[in-house]
Amino acid sequence: RLRAHNRLQVILQHLKMSKRTESTAEVLLEKKGGAGIITLNRPKALNALNLSMIQQIYPQIKTWEQDPETFLIIIKGTGGKAFCAGGDIRAIAEAGKVGGKMLQDFFRGEYRLNNAIGTCKKPYVALIDGITMGGGVGVSIHGHFRVATEKTLFAMPETAIGLFPDVGGGFFLPRLSGKIGYYLALTGCRLKGRDVLKAGIATHFVESEKLPALEKDLIALKSPSKEKIADLLNSYHMKCTVDQEKEFVLDEHMEKINSLFSANSMEEIVKKLKQDGSPFAMKQLETLNKMSPTSLKLTFRQLREGASMSLQDVLRMEYRLSQACMKGHDFFEGVRAVLIDKDQAPKWKPAALEEVSDEFVDSCFKPLGNDDLKL
Repeated sequence: RLRAHNRLQVILQHLKMSKRTESTAEVLLEKKGGAGIITLNRPKALNALNLSMIQQIYPQIKTWEQDPETFLIIIKGTGGKAFCAGGDIRAIAEAGKVGGKMLQDFFRGEYRLNNAIGTCKKPYVALIDGITMGGGVGVSIHGHFRVATEKTLFAMPETAIGLFPDVGGGFFLPRLSGKIGYYLALTGCRLKGRDVLKAGIATHFVESEKLPALEKDLIALKSPSKEKIADLLNSYHMKCTVDQEKEFVLDEHMEKINSLFSANSMEEIVKKLKQDGSPFAMKQLETLNKMSPTSLKLTFRQLREGASMSLQDVLRMEYRLSQACMKGHDFFEGVRAVLIDKDQAPKWKPAALEEVSDEFVDSCFKPLGNDDLKL
Protein backbone atom coordinates (compact mmCIF):
# COMPACT_ATOMS: atom_id res chain seq x y z
CA ARG A 1 0.00 0.00 0.00
CA LEU A 2 2.89 2.29 0.75
CA ARG A 3 4.15 1.72 -2.77
CA ALA A 4 0.79 2.62 -4.23
CA HIS A 5 0.76 5.74 -2.07
CA ASN A 6 4.24 6.71 -3.26
CA ARG A 7 3.26 6.14 -6.83
CA LEU A 8 0.25 8.37 -6.35
CA GLN A 9 2.52 11.08 -4.89
CA VAL A 10 4.80 10.80 -7.92
CA ILE A 11 1.84 11.06 -10.31
CA LEU A 12 0.43 14.06 -8.43
CA GLN A 13 3.83 15.72 -8.42
CA HIS A 14 4.08 15.08 -12.15
CA LEU A 15 0.62 16.52 -12.81
CA LYS A 16 1.47 19.57 -10.75
CA MET A 17 4.60 20.10 -12.80
CA SER A 18 2.93 19.71 -16.17
CA LYS A 19 0.21 22.08 -15.06
CA ARG A 20 2.79 24.56 -13.84
CA THR A 21 4.67 24.61 -17.14
CA GLU A 22 1.37 25.12 -18.92
CA SER A 23 0.36 28.11 -16.79
CA THR A 24 3.84 29.63 -16.88
CA ALA A 25 3.91 29.58 -20.68
CA GLU A 26 4.25 33.22 -21.73
CA VAL A 27 1.60 32.86 -24.38
CA LEU A 28 -1.17 30.24 -24.58
CA LEU A 29 -2.35 29.20 -28.03
CA GLU A 30 -5.45 27.03 -28.06
CA LYS A 31 -8.34 26.06 -30.23
CA LYS A 32 -11.87 26.15 -28.80
CA GLY A 33 -14.70 25.31 -31.16
CA GLY A 34 -14.07 27.27 -34.34
CA ALA A 35 -11.96 29.88 -32.58
CA GLY A 36 -8.20 30.15 -32.28
CA ILE A 37 -7.42 31.83 -28.97
CA ILE A 38 -4.22 33.70 -28.16
CA THR A 39 -3.74 34.49 -24.46
CA LEU A 40 -0.86 36.77 -23.49
CA ASN A 41 0.25 35.26 -20.20
CA ARG A 42 2.87 37.40 -18.46
CA PRO A 43 0.60 39.13 -15.92
CA LYS A 44 3.52 40.23 -13.70
CA ALA A 45 5.05 42.02 -16.70
CA LEU A 46 1.61 43.38 -17.69
CA ASN A 47 1.72 40.92 -20.62
CA ALA A 48 4.54 42.83 -22.32
CA LEU A 49 5.51 41.18 -25.60
CA ASN A 50 8.93 39.62 -25.84
CA LEU A 51 10.61 38.02 -28.81
CA SER A 52 9.72 34.44 -27.91
CA MET A 53 6.00 35.33 -27.63
CA ILE A 54 6.13 37.06 -31.01
CA GLN A 55 7.83 34.02 -32.53
CA GLN A 56 5.08 31.74 -31.22
CA ILE A 57 2.11 33.91 -32.18
CA TYR A 58 3.14 34.69 -35.76
CA PRO A 59 3.24 31.13 -37.17
CA GLN A 60 0.08 30.23 -35.25
CA ILE A 61 -1.90 33.06 -36.87
CA LYS A 62 -0.58 31.95 -40.27
CA THR A 63 -1.65 28.34 -39.55
CA TRP A 64 -5.12 29.32 -38.35
CA GLU A 65 -5.55 31.56 -41.37
CA GLN A 66 -5.10 28.51 -43.63
CA ASP A 67 -7.19 26.15 -41.48
CA PRO A 68 -10.74 25.62 -42.80
CA GLU A 69 -11.89 24.66 -39.29
CA THR A 70 -10.80 27.97 -37.74
CA PHE A 71 -13.33 30.74 -38.28
CA LEU A 72 -12.02 33.50 -36.08
CA ILE A 73 -9.07 34.47 -33.91
CA ILE A 74 -9.42 35.99 -30.43
CA ILE A 75 -6.56 37.66 -28.54
CA LYS A 76 -6.68 38.58 -24.84
CA GLY A 77 -4.44 39.06 -21.80
CA THR A 78 -4.40 37.48 -18.33
CA GLY A 79 -4.20 38.99 -14.86
CA GLY A 80 -7.00 41.54 -15.02
CA LYS A 81 -4.69 44.59 -15.18
CA ALA A 82 -3.47 44.70 -18.74
CA PHE A 83 -4.22 43.43 -22.20
CA CYS A 84 -0.61 44.18 -23.14
CA ALA A 85 1.42 47.11 -21.84
CA GLY A 86 3.77 47.11 -24.82
CA GLY A 87 6.92 45.50 -26.14
CA ASP A 88 9.49 44.33 -23.62
CA ILE A 89 11.45 47.58 -23.90
CA ARG A 90 13.77 46.76 -21.04
CA ALA A 91 14.93 43.54 -22.68
CA ILE A 92 15.54 45.42 -25.93
CA ALA A 93 17.58 48.09 -24.15
CA GLU A 94 19.64 45.46 -22.34
CA ALA A 95 20.27 43.63 -25.61
CA GLY A 96 21.29 46.93 -27.19
CA LYS A 97 24.05 47.43 -24.65
CA VAL A 98 25.58 44.06 -25.47
CA GLY A 99 25.04 44.37 -29.21
CA GLY A 100 23.85 41.36 -31.19
CA LYS A 101 20.95 40.53 -33.45
CA MET A 102 18.14 40.99 -30.94
CA LEU A 103 17.70 44.63 -32.02
CA GLN A 104 16.96 43.54 -35.57
CA ASP A 105 15.11 40.34 -34.69
CA PHE A 106 12.71 41.89 -32.21
CA PHE A 107 11.49 44.74 -34.42
CA ARG A 108 11.49 42.58 -37.52
CA GLY A 109 9.44 39.91 -35.75
CA GLU A 110 7.07 42.40 -34.16
CA TYR A 111 6.33 44.29 -37.37
CA ARG A 112 5.84 41.06 -39.33
CA LEU A 113 3.32 40.06 -36.68
CA ASN A 114 1.55 43.45 -36.97
CA ASN A 115 1.34 42.90 -40.72
CA ALA A 116 0.04 39.33 -40.32
CA ILE A 117 -2.78 40.74 -38.18
CA GLY A 118 -3.44 43.59 -40.61
CA THR A 119 -3.71 41.21 -43.57
CA CYS A 120 -5.39 38.29 -41.73
CA LYS A 121 -8.25 36.82 -43.76
CA LYS A 122 -9.97 35.42 -40.68
CA PRO A 123 -11.94 37.79 -38.44
CA TYR A 124 -9.62 38.89 -35.63
CA VAL A 125 -11.09 40.03 -32.31
CA ALA A 126 -8.91 41.77 -29.71
CA LEU A 127 -10.30 42.05 -26.19
CA ILE A 128 -8.37 45.12 -25.04
CA ASP A 129 -9.29 44.99 -21.36
CA GLY A 130 -6.88 46.97 -19.15
CA ILE A 131 -3.60 48.65 -20.14
CA THR A 132 -3.09 48.64 -23.92
CA MET A 133 0.00 50.54 -24.98
CA GLY A 134 2.70 50.44 -27.65
CA GLY A 135 3.20 46.82 -28.72
CA GLY A 136 -0.21 45.95 -27.23
CA VAL A 137 -1.79 48.40 -29.64
CA GLY A 138 0.18 46.73 -32.45
CA VAL A 139 -1.39 43.30 -31.80
CA SER A 140 -4.92 44.72 -31.62
CA ILE A 141 -5.42 47.85 -33.75
CA HIS A 142 -4.76 46.21 -37.13
CA GLY A 143 -7.37 43.49 -36.60
CA HIS A 144 -11.05 43.70 -37.59
CA PHE A 145 -12.55 44.16 -34.12
CA ARG A 146 -11.26 45.79 -30.94
CA VAL A 147 -13.39 45.54 -27.84
CA ALA A 148 -12.59 48.10 -25.13
CA THR A 149 -13.95 48.06 -21.57
CA GLU A 150 -14.18 50.56 -18.70
CA LYS A 151 -10.72 49.30 -17.66
CA THR A 152 -9.03 49.99 -20.98
CA LEU A 153 -6.15 52.45 -20.80
CA PHE A 154 -4.71 53.34 -24.19
CA ALA A 155 -1.52 55.28 -24.91
CA MET A 156 1.37 55.48 -27.34
CA PRO A 157 3.96 56.84 -24.87
CA GLU A 158 7.08 56.28 -26.97
CA THR A 159 8.30 59.88 -27.34
CA ALA A 160 8.96 59.85 -23.58
CA ILE A 161 11.54 57.07 -23.96
CA GLY A 162 13.36 58.25 -27.06
CA LEU A 163 11.38 56.08 -29.45
CA PHE A 164 8.41 56.79 -31.78
CA PRO A 165 4.88 55.32 -31.92
CA ASP A 166 5.76 52.27 -33.99
CA VAL A 167 3.90 48.96 -34.59
CA GLY A 168 2.07 50.65 -37.47
CA GLY A 169 1.37 53.89 -35.59
CA GLY A 170 2.34 55.75 -38.75
CA PHE A 171 -0.62 54.02 -40.41
CA PHE A 172 -3.48 54.25 -37.90
CA LEU A 173 -2.69 57.49 -36.04
CA PRO A 174 -2.89 59.94 -38.96
CA ARG A 175 -6.14 58.22 -40.01
CA LEU A 176 -7.95 59.10 -36.76
CA SER A 177 -10.32 62.06 -37.04
CA GLY A 178 -8.85 65.55 -37.18
CA LYS A 179 -5.44 65.81 -35.57
CA ILE A 180 -6.18 63.42 -32.68
CA GLY A 181 -3.53 61.02 -33.94
CA TYR A 182 -0.79 63.67 -33.94
CA TYR A 183 -1.84 64.80 -30.49
CA LEU A 184 -1.80 61.25 -29.05
CA ALA A 185 1.50 60.39 -30.75
CA LEU A 186 3.46 63.47 -29.75
CA THR A 187 2.16 63.97 -26.18
CA GLY A 188 1.60 60.30 -25.22
CA CYS A 189 -1.82 61.36 -23.88
CA ARG A 190 -3.73 58.49 -22.22
CA LEU A 191 -7.31 57.64 -23.06
CA LYS A 192 -9.52 55.59 -20.75
CA GLY A 193 -12.61 53.43 -21.17
CA ARG A 194 -15.24 54.69 -23.55
CA ASP A 195 -12.90 57.44 -24.79
CA VAL A 196 -10.86 54.73 -26.53
CA LEU A 197 -13.97 53.96 -28.57
CA LYS A 198 -14.81 57.62 -29.17
CA ALA A 199 -11.31 58.34 -30.47
CA GLY A 200 -11.83 55.62 -33.09
CA ILE A 201 -9.29 53.18 -31.63
CA ALA A 202 -11.77 50.57 -30.39
CA THR A 203 -14.69 49.32 -32.50
CA HIS A 204 -16.89 48.18 -29.57
CA PHE A 205 -17.33 48.84 -25.86
CA VAL A 206 -18.40 46.12 -23.41
CA GLU A 207 -18.29 45.82 -19.61
CA SER A 208 -15.16 44.06 -18.43
CA GLU A 209 -17.14 41.46 -16.49
CA LYS A 210 -19.12 40.54 -19.60
CA LEU A 211 -16.01 39.53 -21.58
CA PRO A 212 -16.03 35.84 -20.52
CA ALA A 213 -19.66 35.56 -21.69
CA LEU A 214 -18.84 37.36 -24.93
CA GLU A 215 -15.91 35.04 -25.54
CA LYS A 216 -18.12 32.00 -24.91
CA ASP A 217 -20.70 33.30 -27.37
CA LEU A 218 -18.02 33.99 -29.98
CA ILE A 219 -16.68 30.44 -29.61
CA ALA A 220 -20.21 29.02 -29.87
CA LEU A 221 -20.92 30.71 -33.23
CA LYS A 222 -21.31 28.11 -35.97
CA SER A 223 -19.01 28.78 -38.97
CA PRO A 224 -19.36 32.53 -38.38
CA SER A 225 -18.89 35.19 -41.02
CA LYS A 226 -17.48 38.63 -40.24
CA GLU A 227 -21.08 39.90 -40.30
CA LYS A 228 -22.23 37.37 -37.70
CA ILE A 229 -19.34 38.28 -35.44
CA ALA A 230 -20.09 41.98 -35.90
CA ASP A 231 -23.76 41.35 -35.01
CA LEU A 232 -22.79 39.55 -31.81
CA LEU A 233 -20.34 42.29 -30.80
CA ASN A 234 -22.93 44.95 -31.61
CA SER A 235 -25.54 43.26 -29.41
CA TYR A 236 -23.16 43.32 -26.42
CA HIS A 237 -22.11 46.87 -27.26
CA MET A 238 -25.70 48.12 -27.41
CA LYS A 239 -26.52 46.61 -24.00
CA CYS A 240 -23.59 48.26 -22.28
CA THR A 241 -24.61 51.43 -20.45
CA VAL A 242 -21.36 52.11 -18.53
CA ASP A 243 -20.34 55.78 -18.98
CA GLN A 244 -22.84 56.13 -21.82
CA GLU A 245 -23.66 59.70 -20.90
CA LYS A 246 -20.07 60.82 -20.53
CA GLU A 247 -18.73 63.29 -23.05
CA PHE A 248 -15.58 62.43 -24.97
CA VAL A 249 -12.70 63.74 -22.84
CA LEU A 250 -11.13 65.56 -25.81
CA ASP A 251 -14.38 67.09 -27.07
CA GLU A 252 -13.87 70.48 -25.46
CA HIS A 253 -10.30 70.62 -26.81
CA MET A 254 -10.88 69.27 -30.31
CA GLU A 255 -10.95 72.64 -31.98
CA LYS A 256 -7.63 73.57 -30.38
CA ILE A 257 -6.07 70.15 -31.10
CA ASN A 258 -7.04 70.42 -34.76
CA SER A 259 -5.64 73.92 -35.18
CA LEU A 260 -2.57 73.68 -32.93
CA PHE A 261 -1.41 70.30 -34.20
CA SER A 262 -1.84 71.07 -37.88
CA ALA A 263 1.51 72.52 -38.82
CA ASN A 264 4.33 71.85 -41.24
CA SER A 265 6.96 71.18 -38.62
CA MET A 266 7.40 70.29 -34.98
CA GLU A 267 8.84 73.76 -34.32
CA GLU A 268 5.70 75.29 -35.78
CA ILE A 269 3.50 73.27 -33.40
CA VAL A 270 5.54 74.57 -30.46
CA LYS A 271 5.28 78.11 -31.77
CA LYS A 272 1.49 77.82 -32.15
CA LEU A 273 1.15 76.46 -28.60
CA LYS A 274 3.19 79.38 -27.22
CA GLN A 275 1.15 81.91 -29.19
CA ASP A 276 -2.14 80.35 -28.10
CA GLY A 277 -1.21 80.64 -24.43
CA SER A 278 -4.39 78.95 -23.12
CA PRO A 279 -4.10 76.59 -20.11
CA PHE A 280 -4.62 73.64 -22.47
CA ALA A 281 -1.87 74.83 -24.83
CA MET A 282 0.53 75.49 -21.95
CA LYS A 283 -0.07 72.01 -20.57
CA GLN A 284 0.76 70.44 -23.95
CA LEU A 285 3.87 72.58 -24.20
CA GLU A 286 5.00 71.40 -20.79
CA THR A 287 4.46 67.78 -21.85
CA LEU A 288 6.30 68.18 -25.16
CA ASN A 289 9.24 69.82 -23.37
CA LYS A 290 9.81 66.55 -21.48
CA MET A 291 9.93 64.43 -24.64
CA SER A 292 12.97 63.51 -26.69
CA PRO A 293 13.36 66.27 -29.33
CA THR A 294 14.68 63.66 -31.78
CA SER A 295 11.66 61.43 -31.14
CA LEU A 296 9.26 64.33 -31.67
CA LYS A 297 10.79 65.17 -35.03
CA LEU A 298 10.89 61.56 -36.20
CA THR A 299 7.29 61.01 -35.06
CA PHE A 300 6.00 64.14 -36.76
CA ARG A 301 7.48 63.08 -40.07
CA GLN A 302 6.48 59.42 -39.59
CA LEU A 303 2.81 60.44 -39.28
CA ARG A 304 2.92 62.87 -42.20
CA GLU A 305 4.43 60.29 -44.51
CA GLY A 306 2.41 57.39 -43.14
CA ALA A 307 -0.89 59.16 -43.82
CA SER A 308 -0.74 58.21 -47.50
CA MET A 309 1.13 54.88 -47.27
CA SER A 310 -0.03 51.28 -47.10
CA LEU A 311 0.43 49.43 -43.81
CA GLN A 312 3.29 47.44 -45.39
CA ASP A 313 5.16 50.58 -46.48
CA VAL A 314 4.60 52.13 -43.05
CA LEU A 315 6.06 49.08 -41.31
CA ARG A 316 9.09 49.16 -43.62
CA MET A 317 9.59 52.84 -42.83
CA GLU A 318 9.19 52.19 -39.09
CA TYR A 319 11.73 49.38 -39.21
CA ARG A 320 14.28 51.85 -40.62
CA LEU A 321 13.42 54.29 -37.84
CA SER A 322 13.69 51.58 -35.17
CA GLN A 323 17.21 50.74 -36.30
CA ALA A 324 18.16 54.43 -36.34
CA CYS A 325 16.90 54.79 -32.75
CA MET A 326 18.86 51.69 -31.69
CA LYS A 327 22.04 53.36 -32.97
CA GLY A 328 21.29 56.61 -31.18
CA HIS A 329 21.48 57.90 -27.62
CA ASP A 330 17.95 58.87 -26.59
CA PHE A 331 16.28 55.45 -26.50
CA PHE A 332 18.78 54.01 -24.02
CA GLU A 333 18.72 57.20 -21.97
CA GLY A 334 14.89 57.24 -21.99
CA VAL A 335 14.66 53.64 -20.81
CA ARG A 336 17.19 54.38 -18.08
CA ALA A 337 15.28 57.44 -16.84
CA VAL A 338 11.77 56.02 -17.05
CA LEU A 339 12.12 52.28 -16.44
CA ILE A 340 15.44 51.55 -14.75
CA ASP A 341 16.56 54.39 -12.45
CA LYS A 342 13.04 55.88 -12.57
CA ASP A 343 14.42 59.38 -11.89
CA GLN A 344 12.20 60.68 -14.74
CA ALA A 345 15.02 63.04 -15.72
CA PRO A 346 16.36 61.96 -19.09
CA LYS A 347 19.24 63.96 -20.57
CA TRP A 348 18.34 64.09 -24.23
CA LYS A 349 21.02 64.60 -26.89
CA PRO A 350 20.41 66.89 -28.71
CA ALA A 351 18.46 68.67 -26.00
CA ALA A 352 16.44 71.06 -28.22
CA LEU A 353 14.29 70.67 -31.34
CA GLU A 354 16.37 73.27 -33.18
CA GLU A 355 19.45 71.07 -32.76
CA VAL A 356 17.89 68.06 -34.49
CA SER A 357 18.89 68.72 -38.09
CA ASP A 358 16.75 67.90 -41.11
CA GLU A 359 19.75 65.99 -42.52
CA PHE A 360 19.77 63.76 -39.46
CA VAL A 361 16.01 63.16 -39.69
CA ASP A 362 16.37 62.35 -43.41
CA SER A 363 19.12 59.85 -42.66
CA CYS A 364 16.81 57.90 -40.30
CA PHE A 365 14.31 57.33 -43.12
CA LYS A 366 16.88 56.06 -45.66
CA PRO A 367 16.40 52.53 -47.06
CA LEU A 368 18.61 49.84 -45.50
CA GLY A 369 19.22 47.86 -48.71
CA ASN A 370 19.41 44.15 -47.93
CA ASP A 371 18.64 44.84 -44.30
CA ASP A 372 15.23 46.39 -45.02
CA LEU A 373 12.17 44.70 -43.51
CA LYS A 374 10.77 41.99 -45.79
CA LEU A 375 7.06 41.32 -45.42
